Amino acid sequence: MTDIRVPALGESVTEATVGKWFKQPGEAVAVDEPLVELETDKVTLEVPAPAAGVLSDVAVKEGATVAVGALLGQIKDGAGAAPKPAAPAAKPAEAAKPAPPAAPAARTEMPMPPAVRKMAAESGMDVSQVQGSGVRGQVTKGDMMAAIERAAAAPTPMPSPAPLQMRAPSPPDDAAREERVHMTRLRQTIARRLKDAQNTAAMLTTFNEVDMSAVMALRNQYKELFEKKHGVKLGFMGFFVRAAIQALKEIPAVNAEIDGTDIVYKNYYHIGIAVGTEKGLVVPVVRDAQTMSLAEIEKAIADFGRRARDGALKIEEMQGGTFTITNGGVYGSLMSTPILNAPQSGILGMHKIQERPVVVAGKIEARPMMYLALSYDHRIVDGREAVTFLVRVKEGLEDPARMVLDL
Repeated sequence: MTDIRVPALGESVTEATVGKWFKQPGEAVAVDEPLVELETDKVTLEVPAPAAGVLSDVAVKEGATVAVGALLGQIKDGAGAAPKPAAPAAKPAEAAKPAPPAAPAARTEMPMPPAVRKMAAESGMDVSQVQGSGVRGQVTKGDMMAAIERAAAAPTPMPSPAPLQMRAPSPPDDAAREERVHMTRLRQTIARRLKDAQNTAAMLTTFNEVDMSAVMALRNQYKELFEKKHGVKLGFMGFFVRAAIQALKEIPAVNAEIDGTDIVYKNYYHIGIAVGTEKGLVVPVVRDAQTMSLAEIEKAIADFGRRARDGALKIEEMQGGTFTITNGGVYGSLMSTPILNAPQSGILGMHKIQERPVVVAGKIEARPMMYLALSYDHRIVDGREAVTFLVRVKEGLEDPARMVLDL
């Protein structure tokens, strides 16, 4: 008999919701065949069969919440099972069974990370009372942040959830026409993280506008040749990533984050690209974008977009971003104030390109204009720095040669 257990879900992710079972008890399964879908705070993933055989038992039903290491079901050898060598089949069972009881015993043996020690000292939080999600139960920085936030929120609950929980019942005629749908784990996480960003950061937004004539002319001139050579379409996002990186190098505070009483400046540029899906907003990260060509950036963004819509992004692909770009223009937004993607200190909002009258050399001309928005954490970024950052992005886009020549 081989156990099917919840696999490791990534740093700071400790539980998931059972989406759907692809197999039912009594059905034959092959090794590595998808058995059940799990939905976490960040992604949806499939749990493969650890061994070939027959699904004998389903321990949890669809919609249930399960922790890492929890038993999902069992597989036994049986007629119709896909062949699998005996020795390898025993390994998953042997490794999985002792995993849950081993974690608490080994937890005290793991050294406490310095960041966790500092957060515990500053907040007065007892680390022994915090559930760890790291290796062998180690308490991570994310675990401490979540515990501190829970403790801070407990004495003075936020008033906003109350109307949702205590709303007056609708009249019978209206109630019959309503549909109540439980929020997915991803939607709950999006709501919590956005509200946390508002509650934690001193968030402000500064605006500017950019004349997109130069970028559009460059794109129109080379888009066919670009796609023929690189196999990907030449979009606008690659130019914005390049312009943002150039501005981040000049204004490093926008590429930093607060850690306790420290400011951590990131000397690398992992750019998150917000992607809207049917299940909600996800932000895959283009890592070390400063080392990539325009074609490599466009390929990475196109790949992320496809897999985001298919729910095939990996957890690690949405972690570690240092700055985020979001494009509300694809939905027709003319102007907005994007919310920070904590713990980052800046997010750049793109918007719809619209022809507007502008004064050029004393004459009124119709130009393709776009409003830009930079939301930033005023605890780290001063107003002068935020405005300068956005001006540098504007300069780079209005004169793309500046980005090529690094001016």
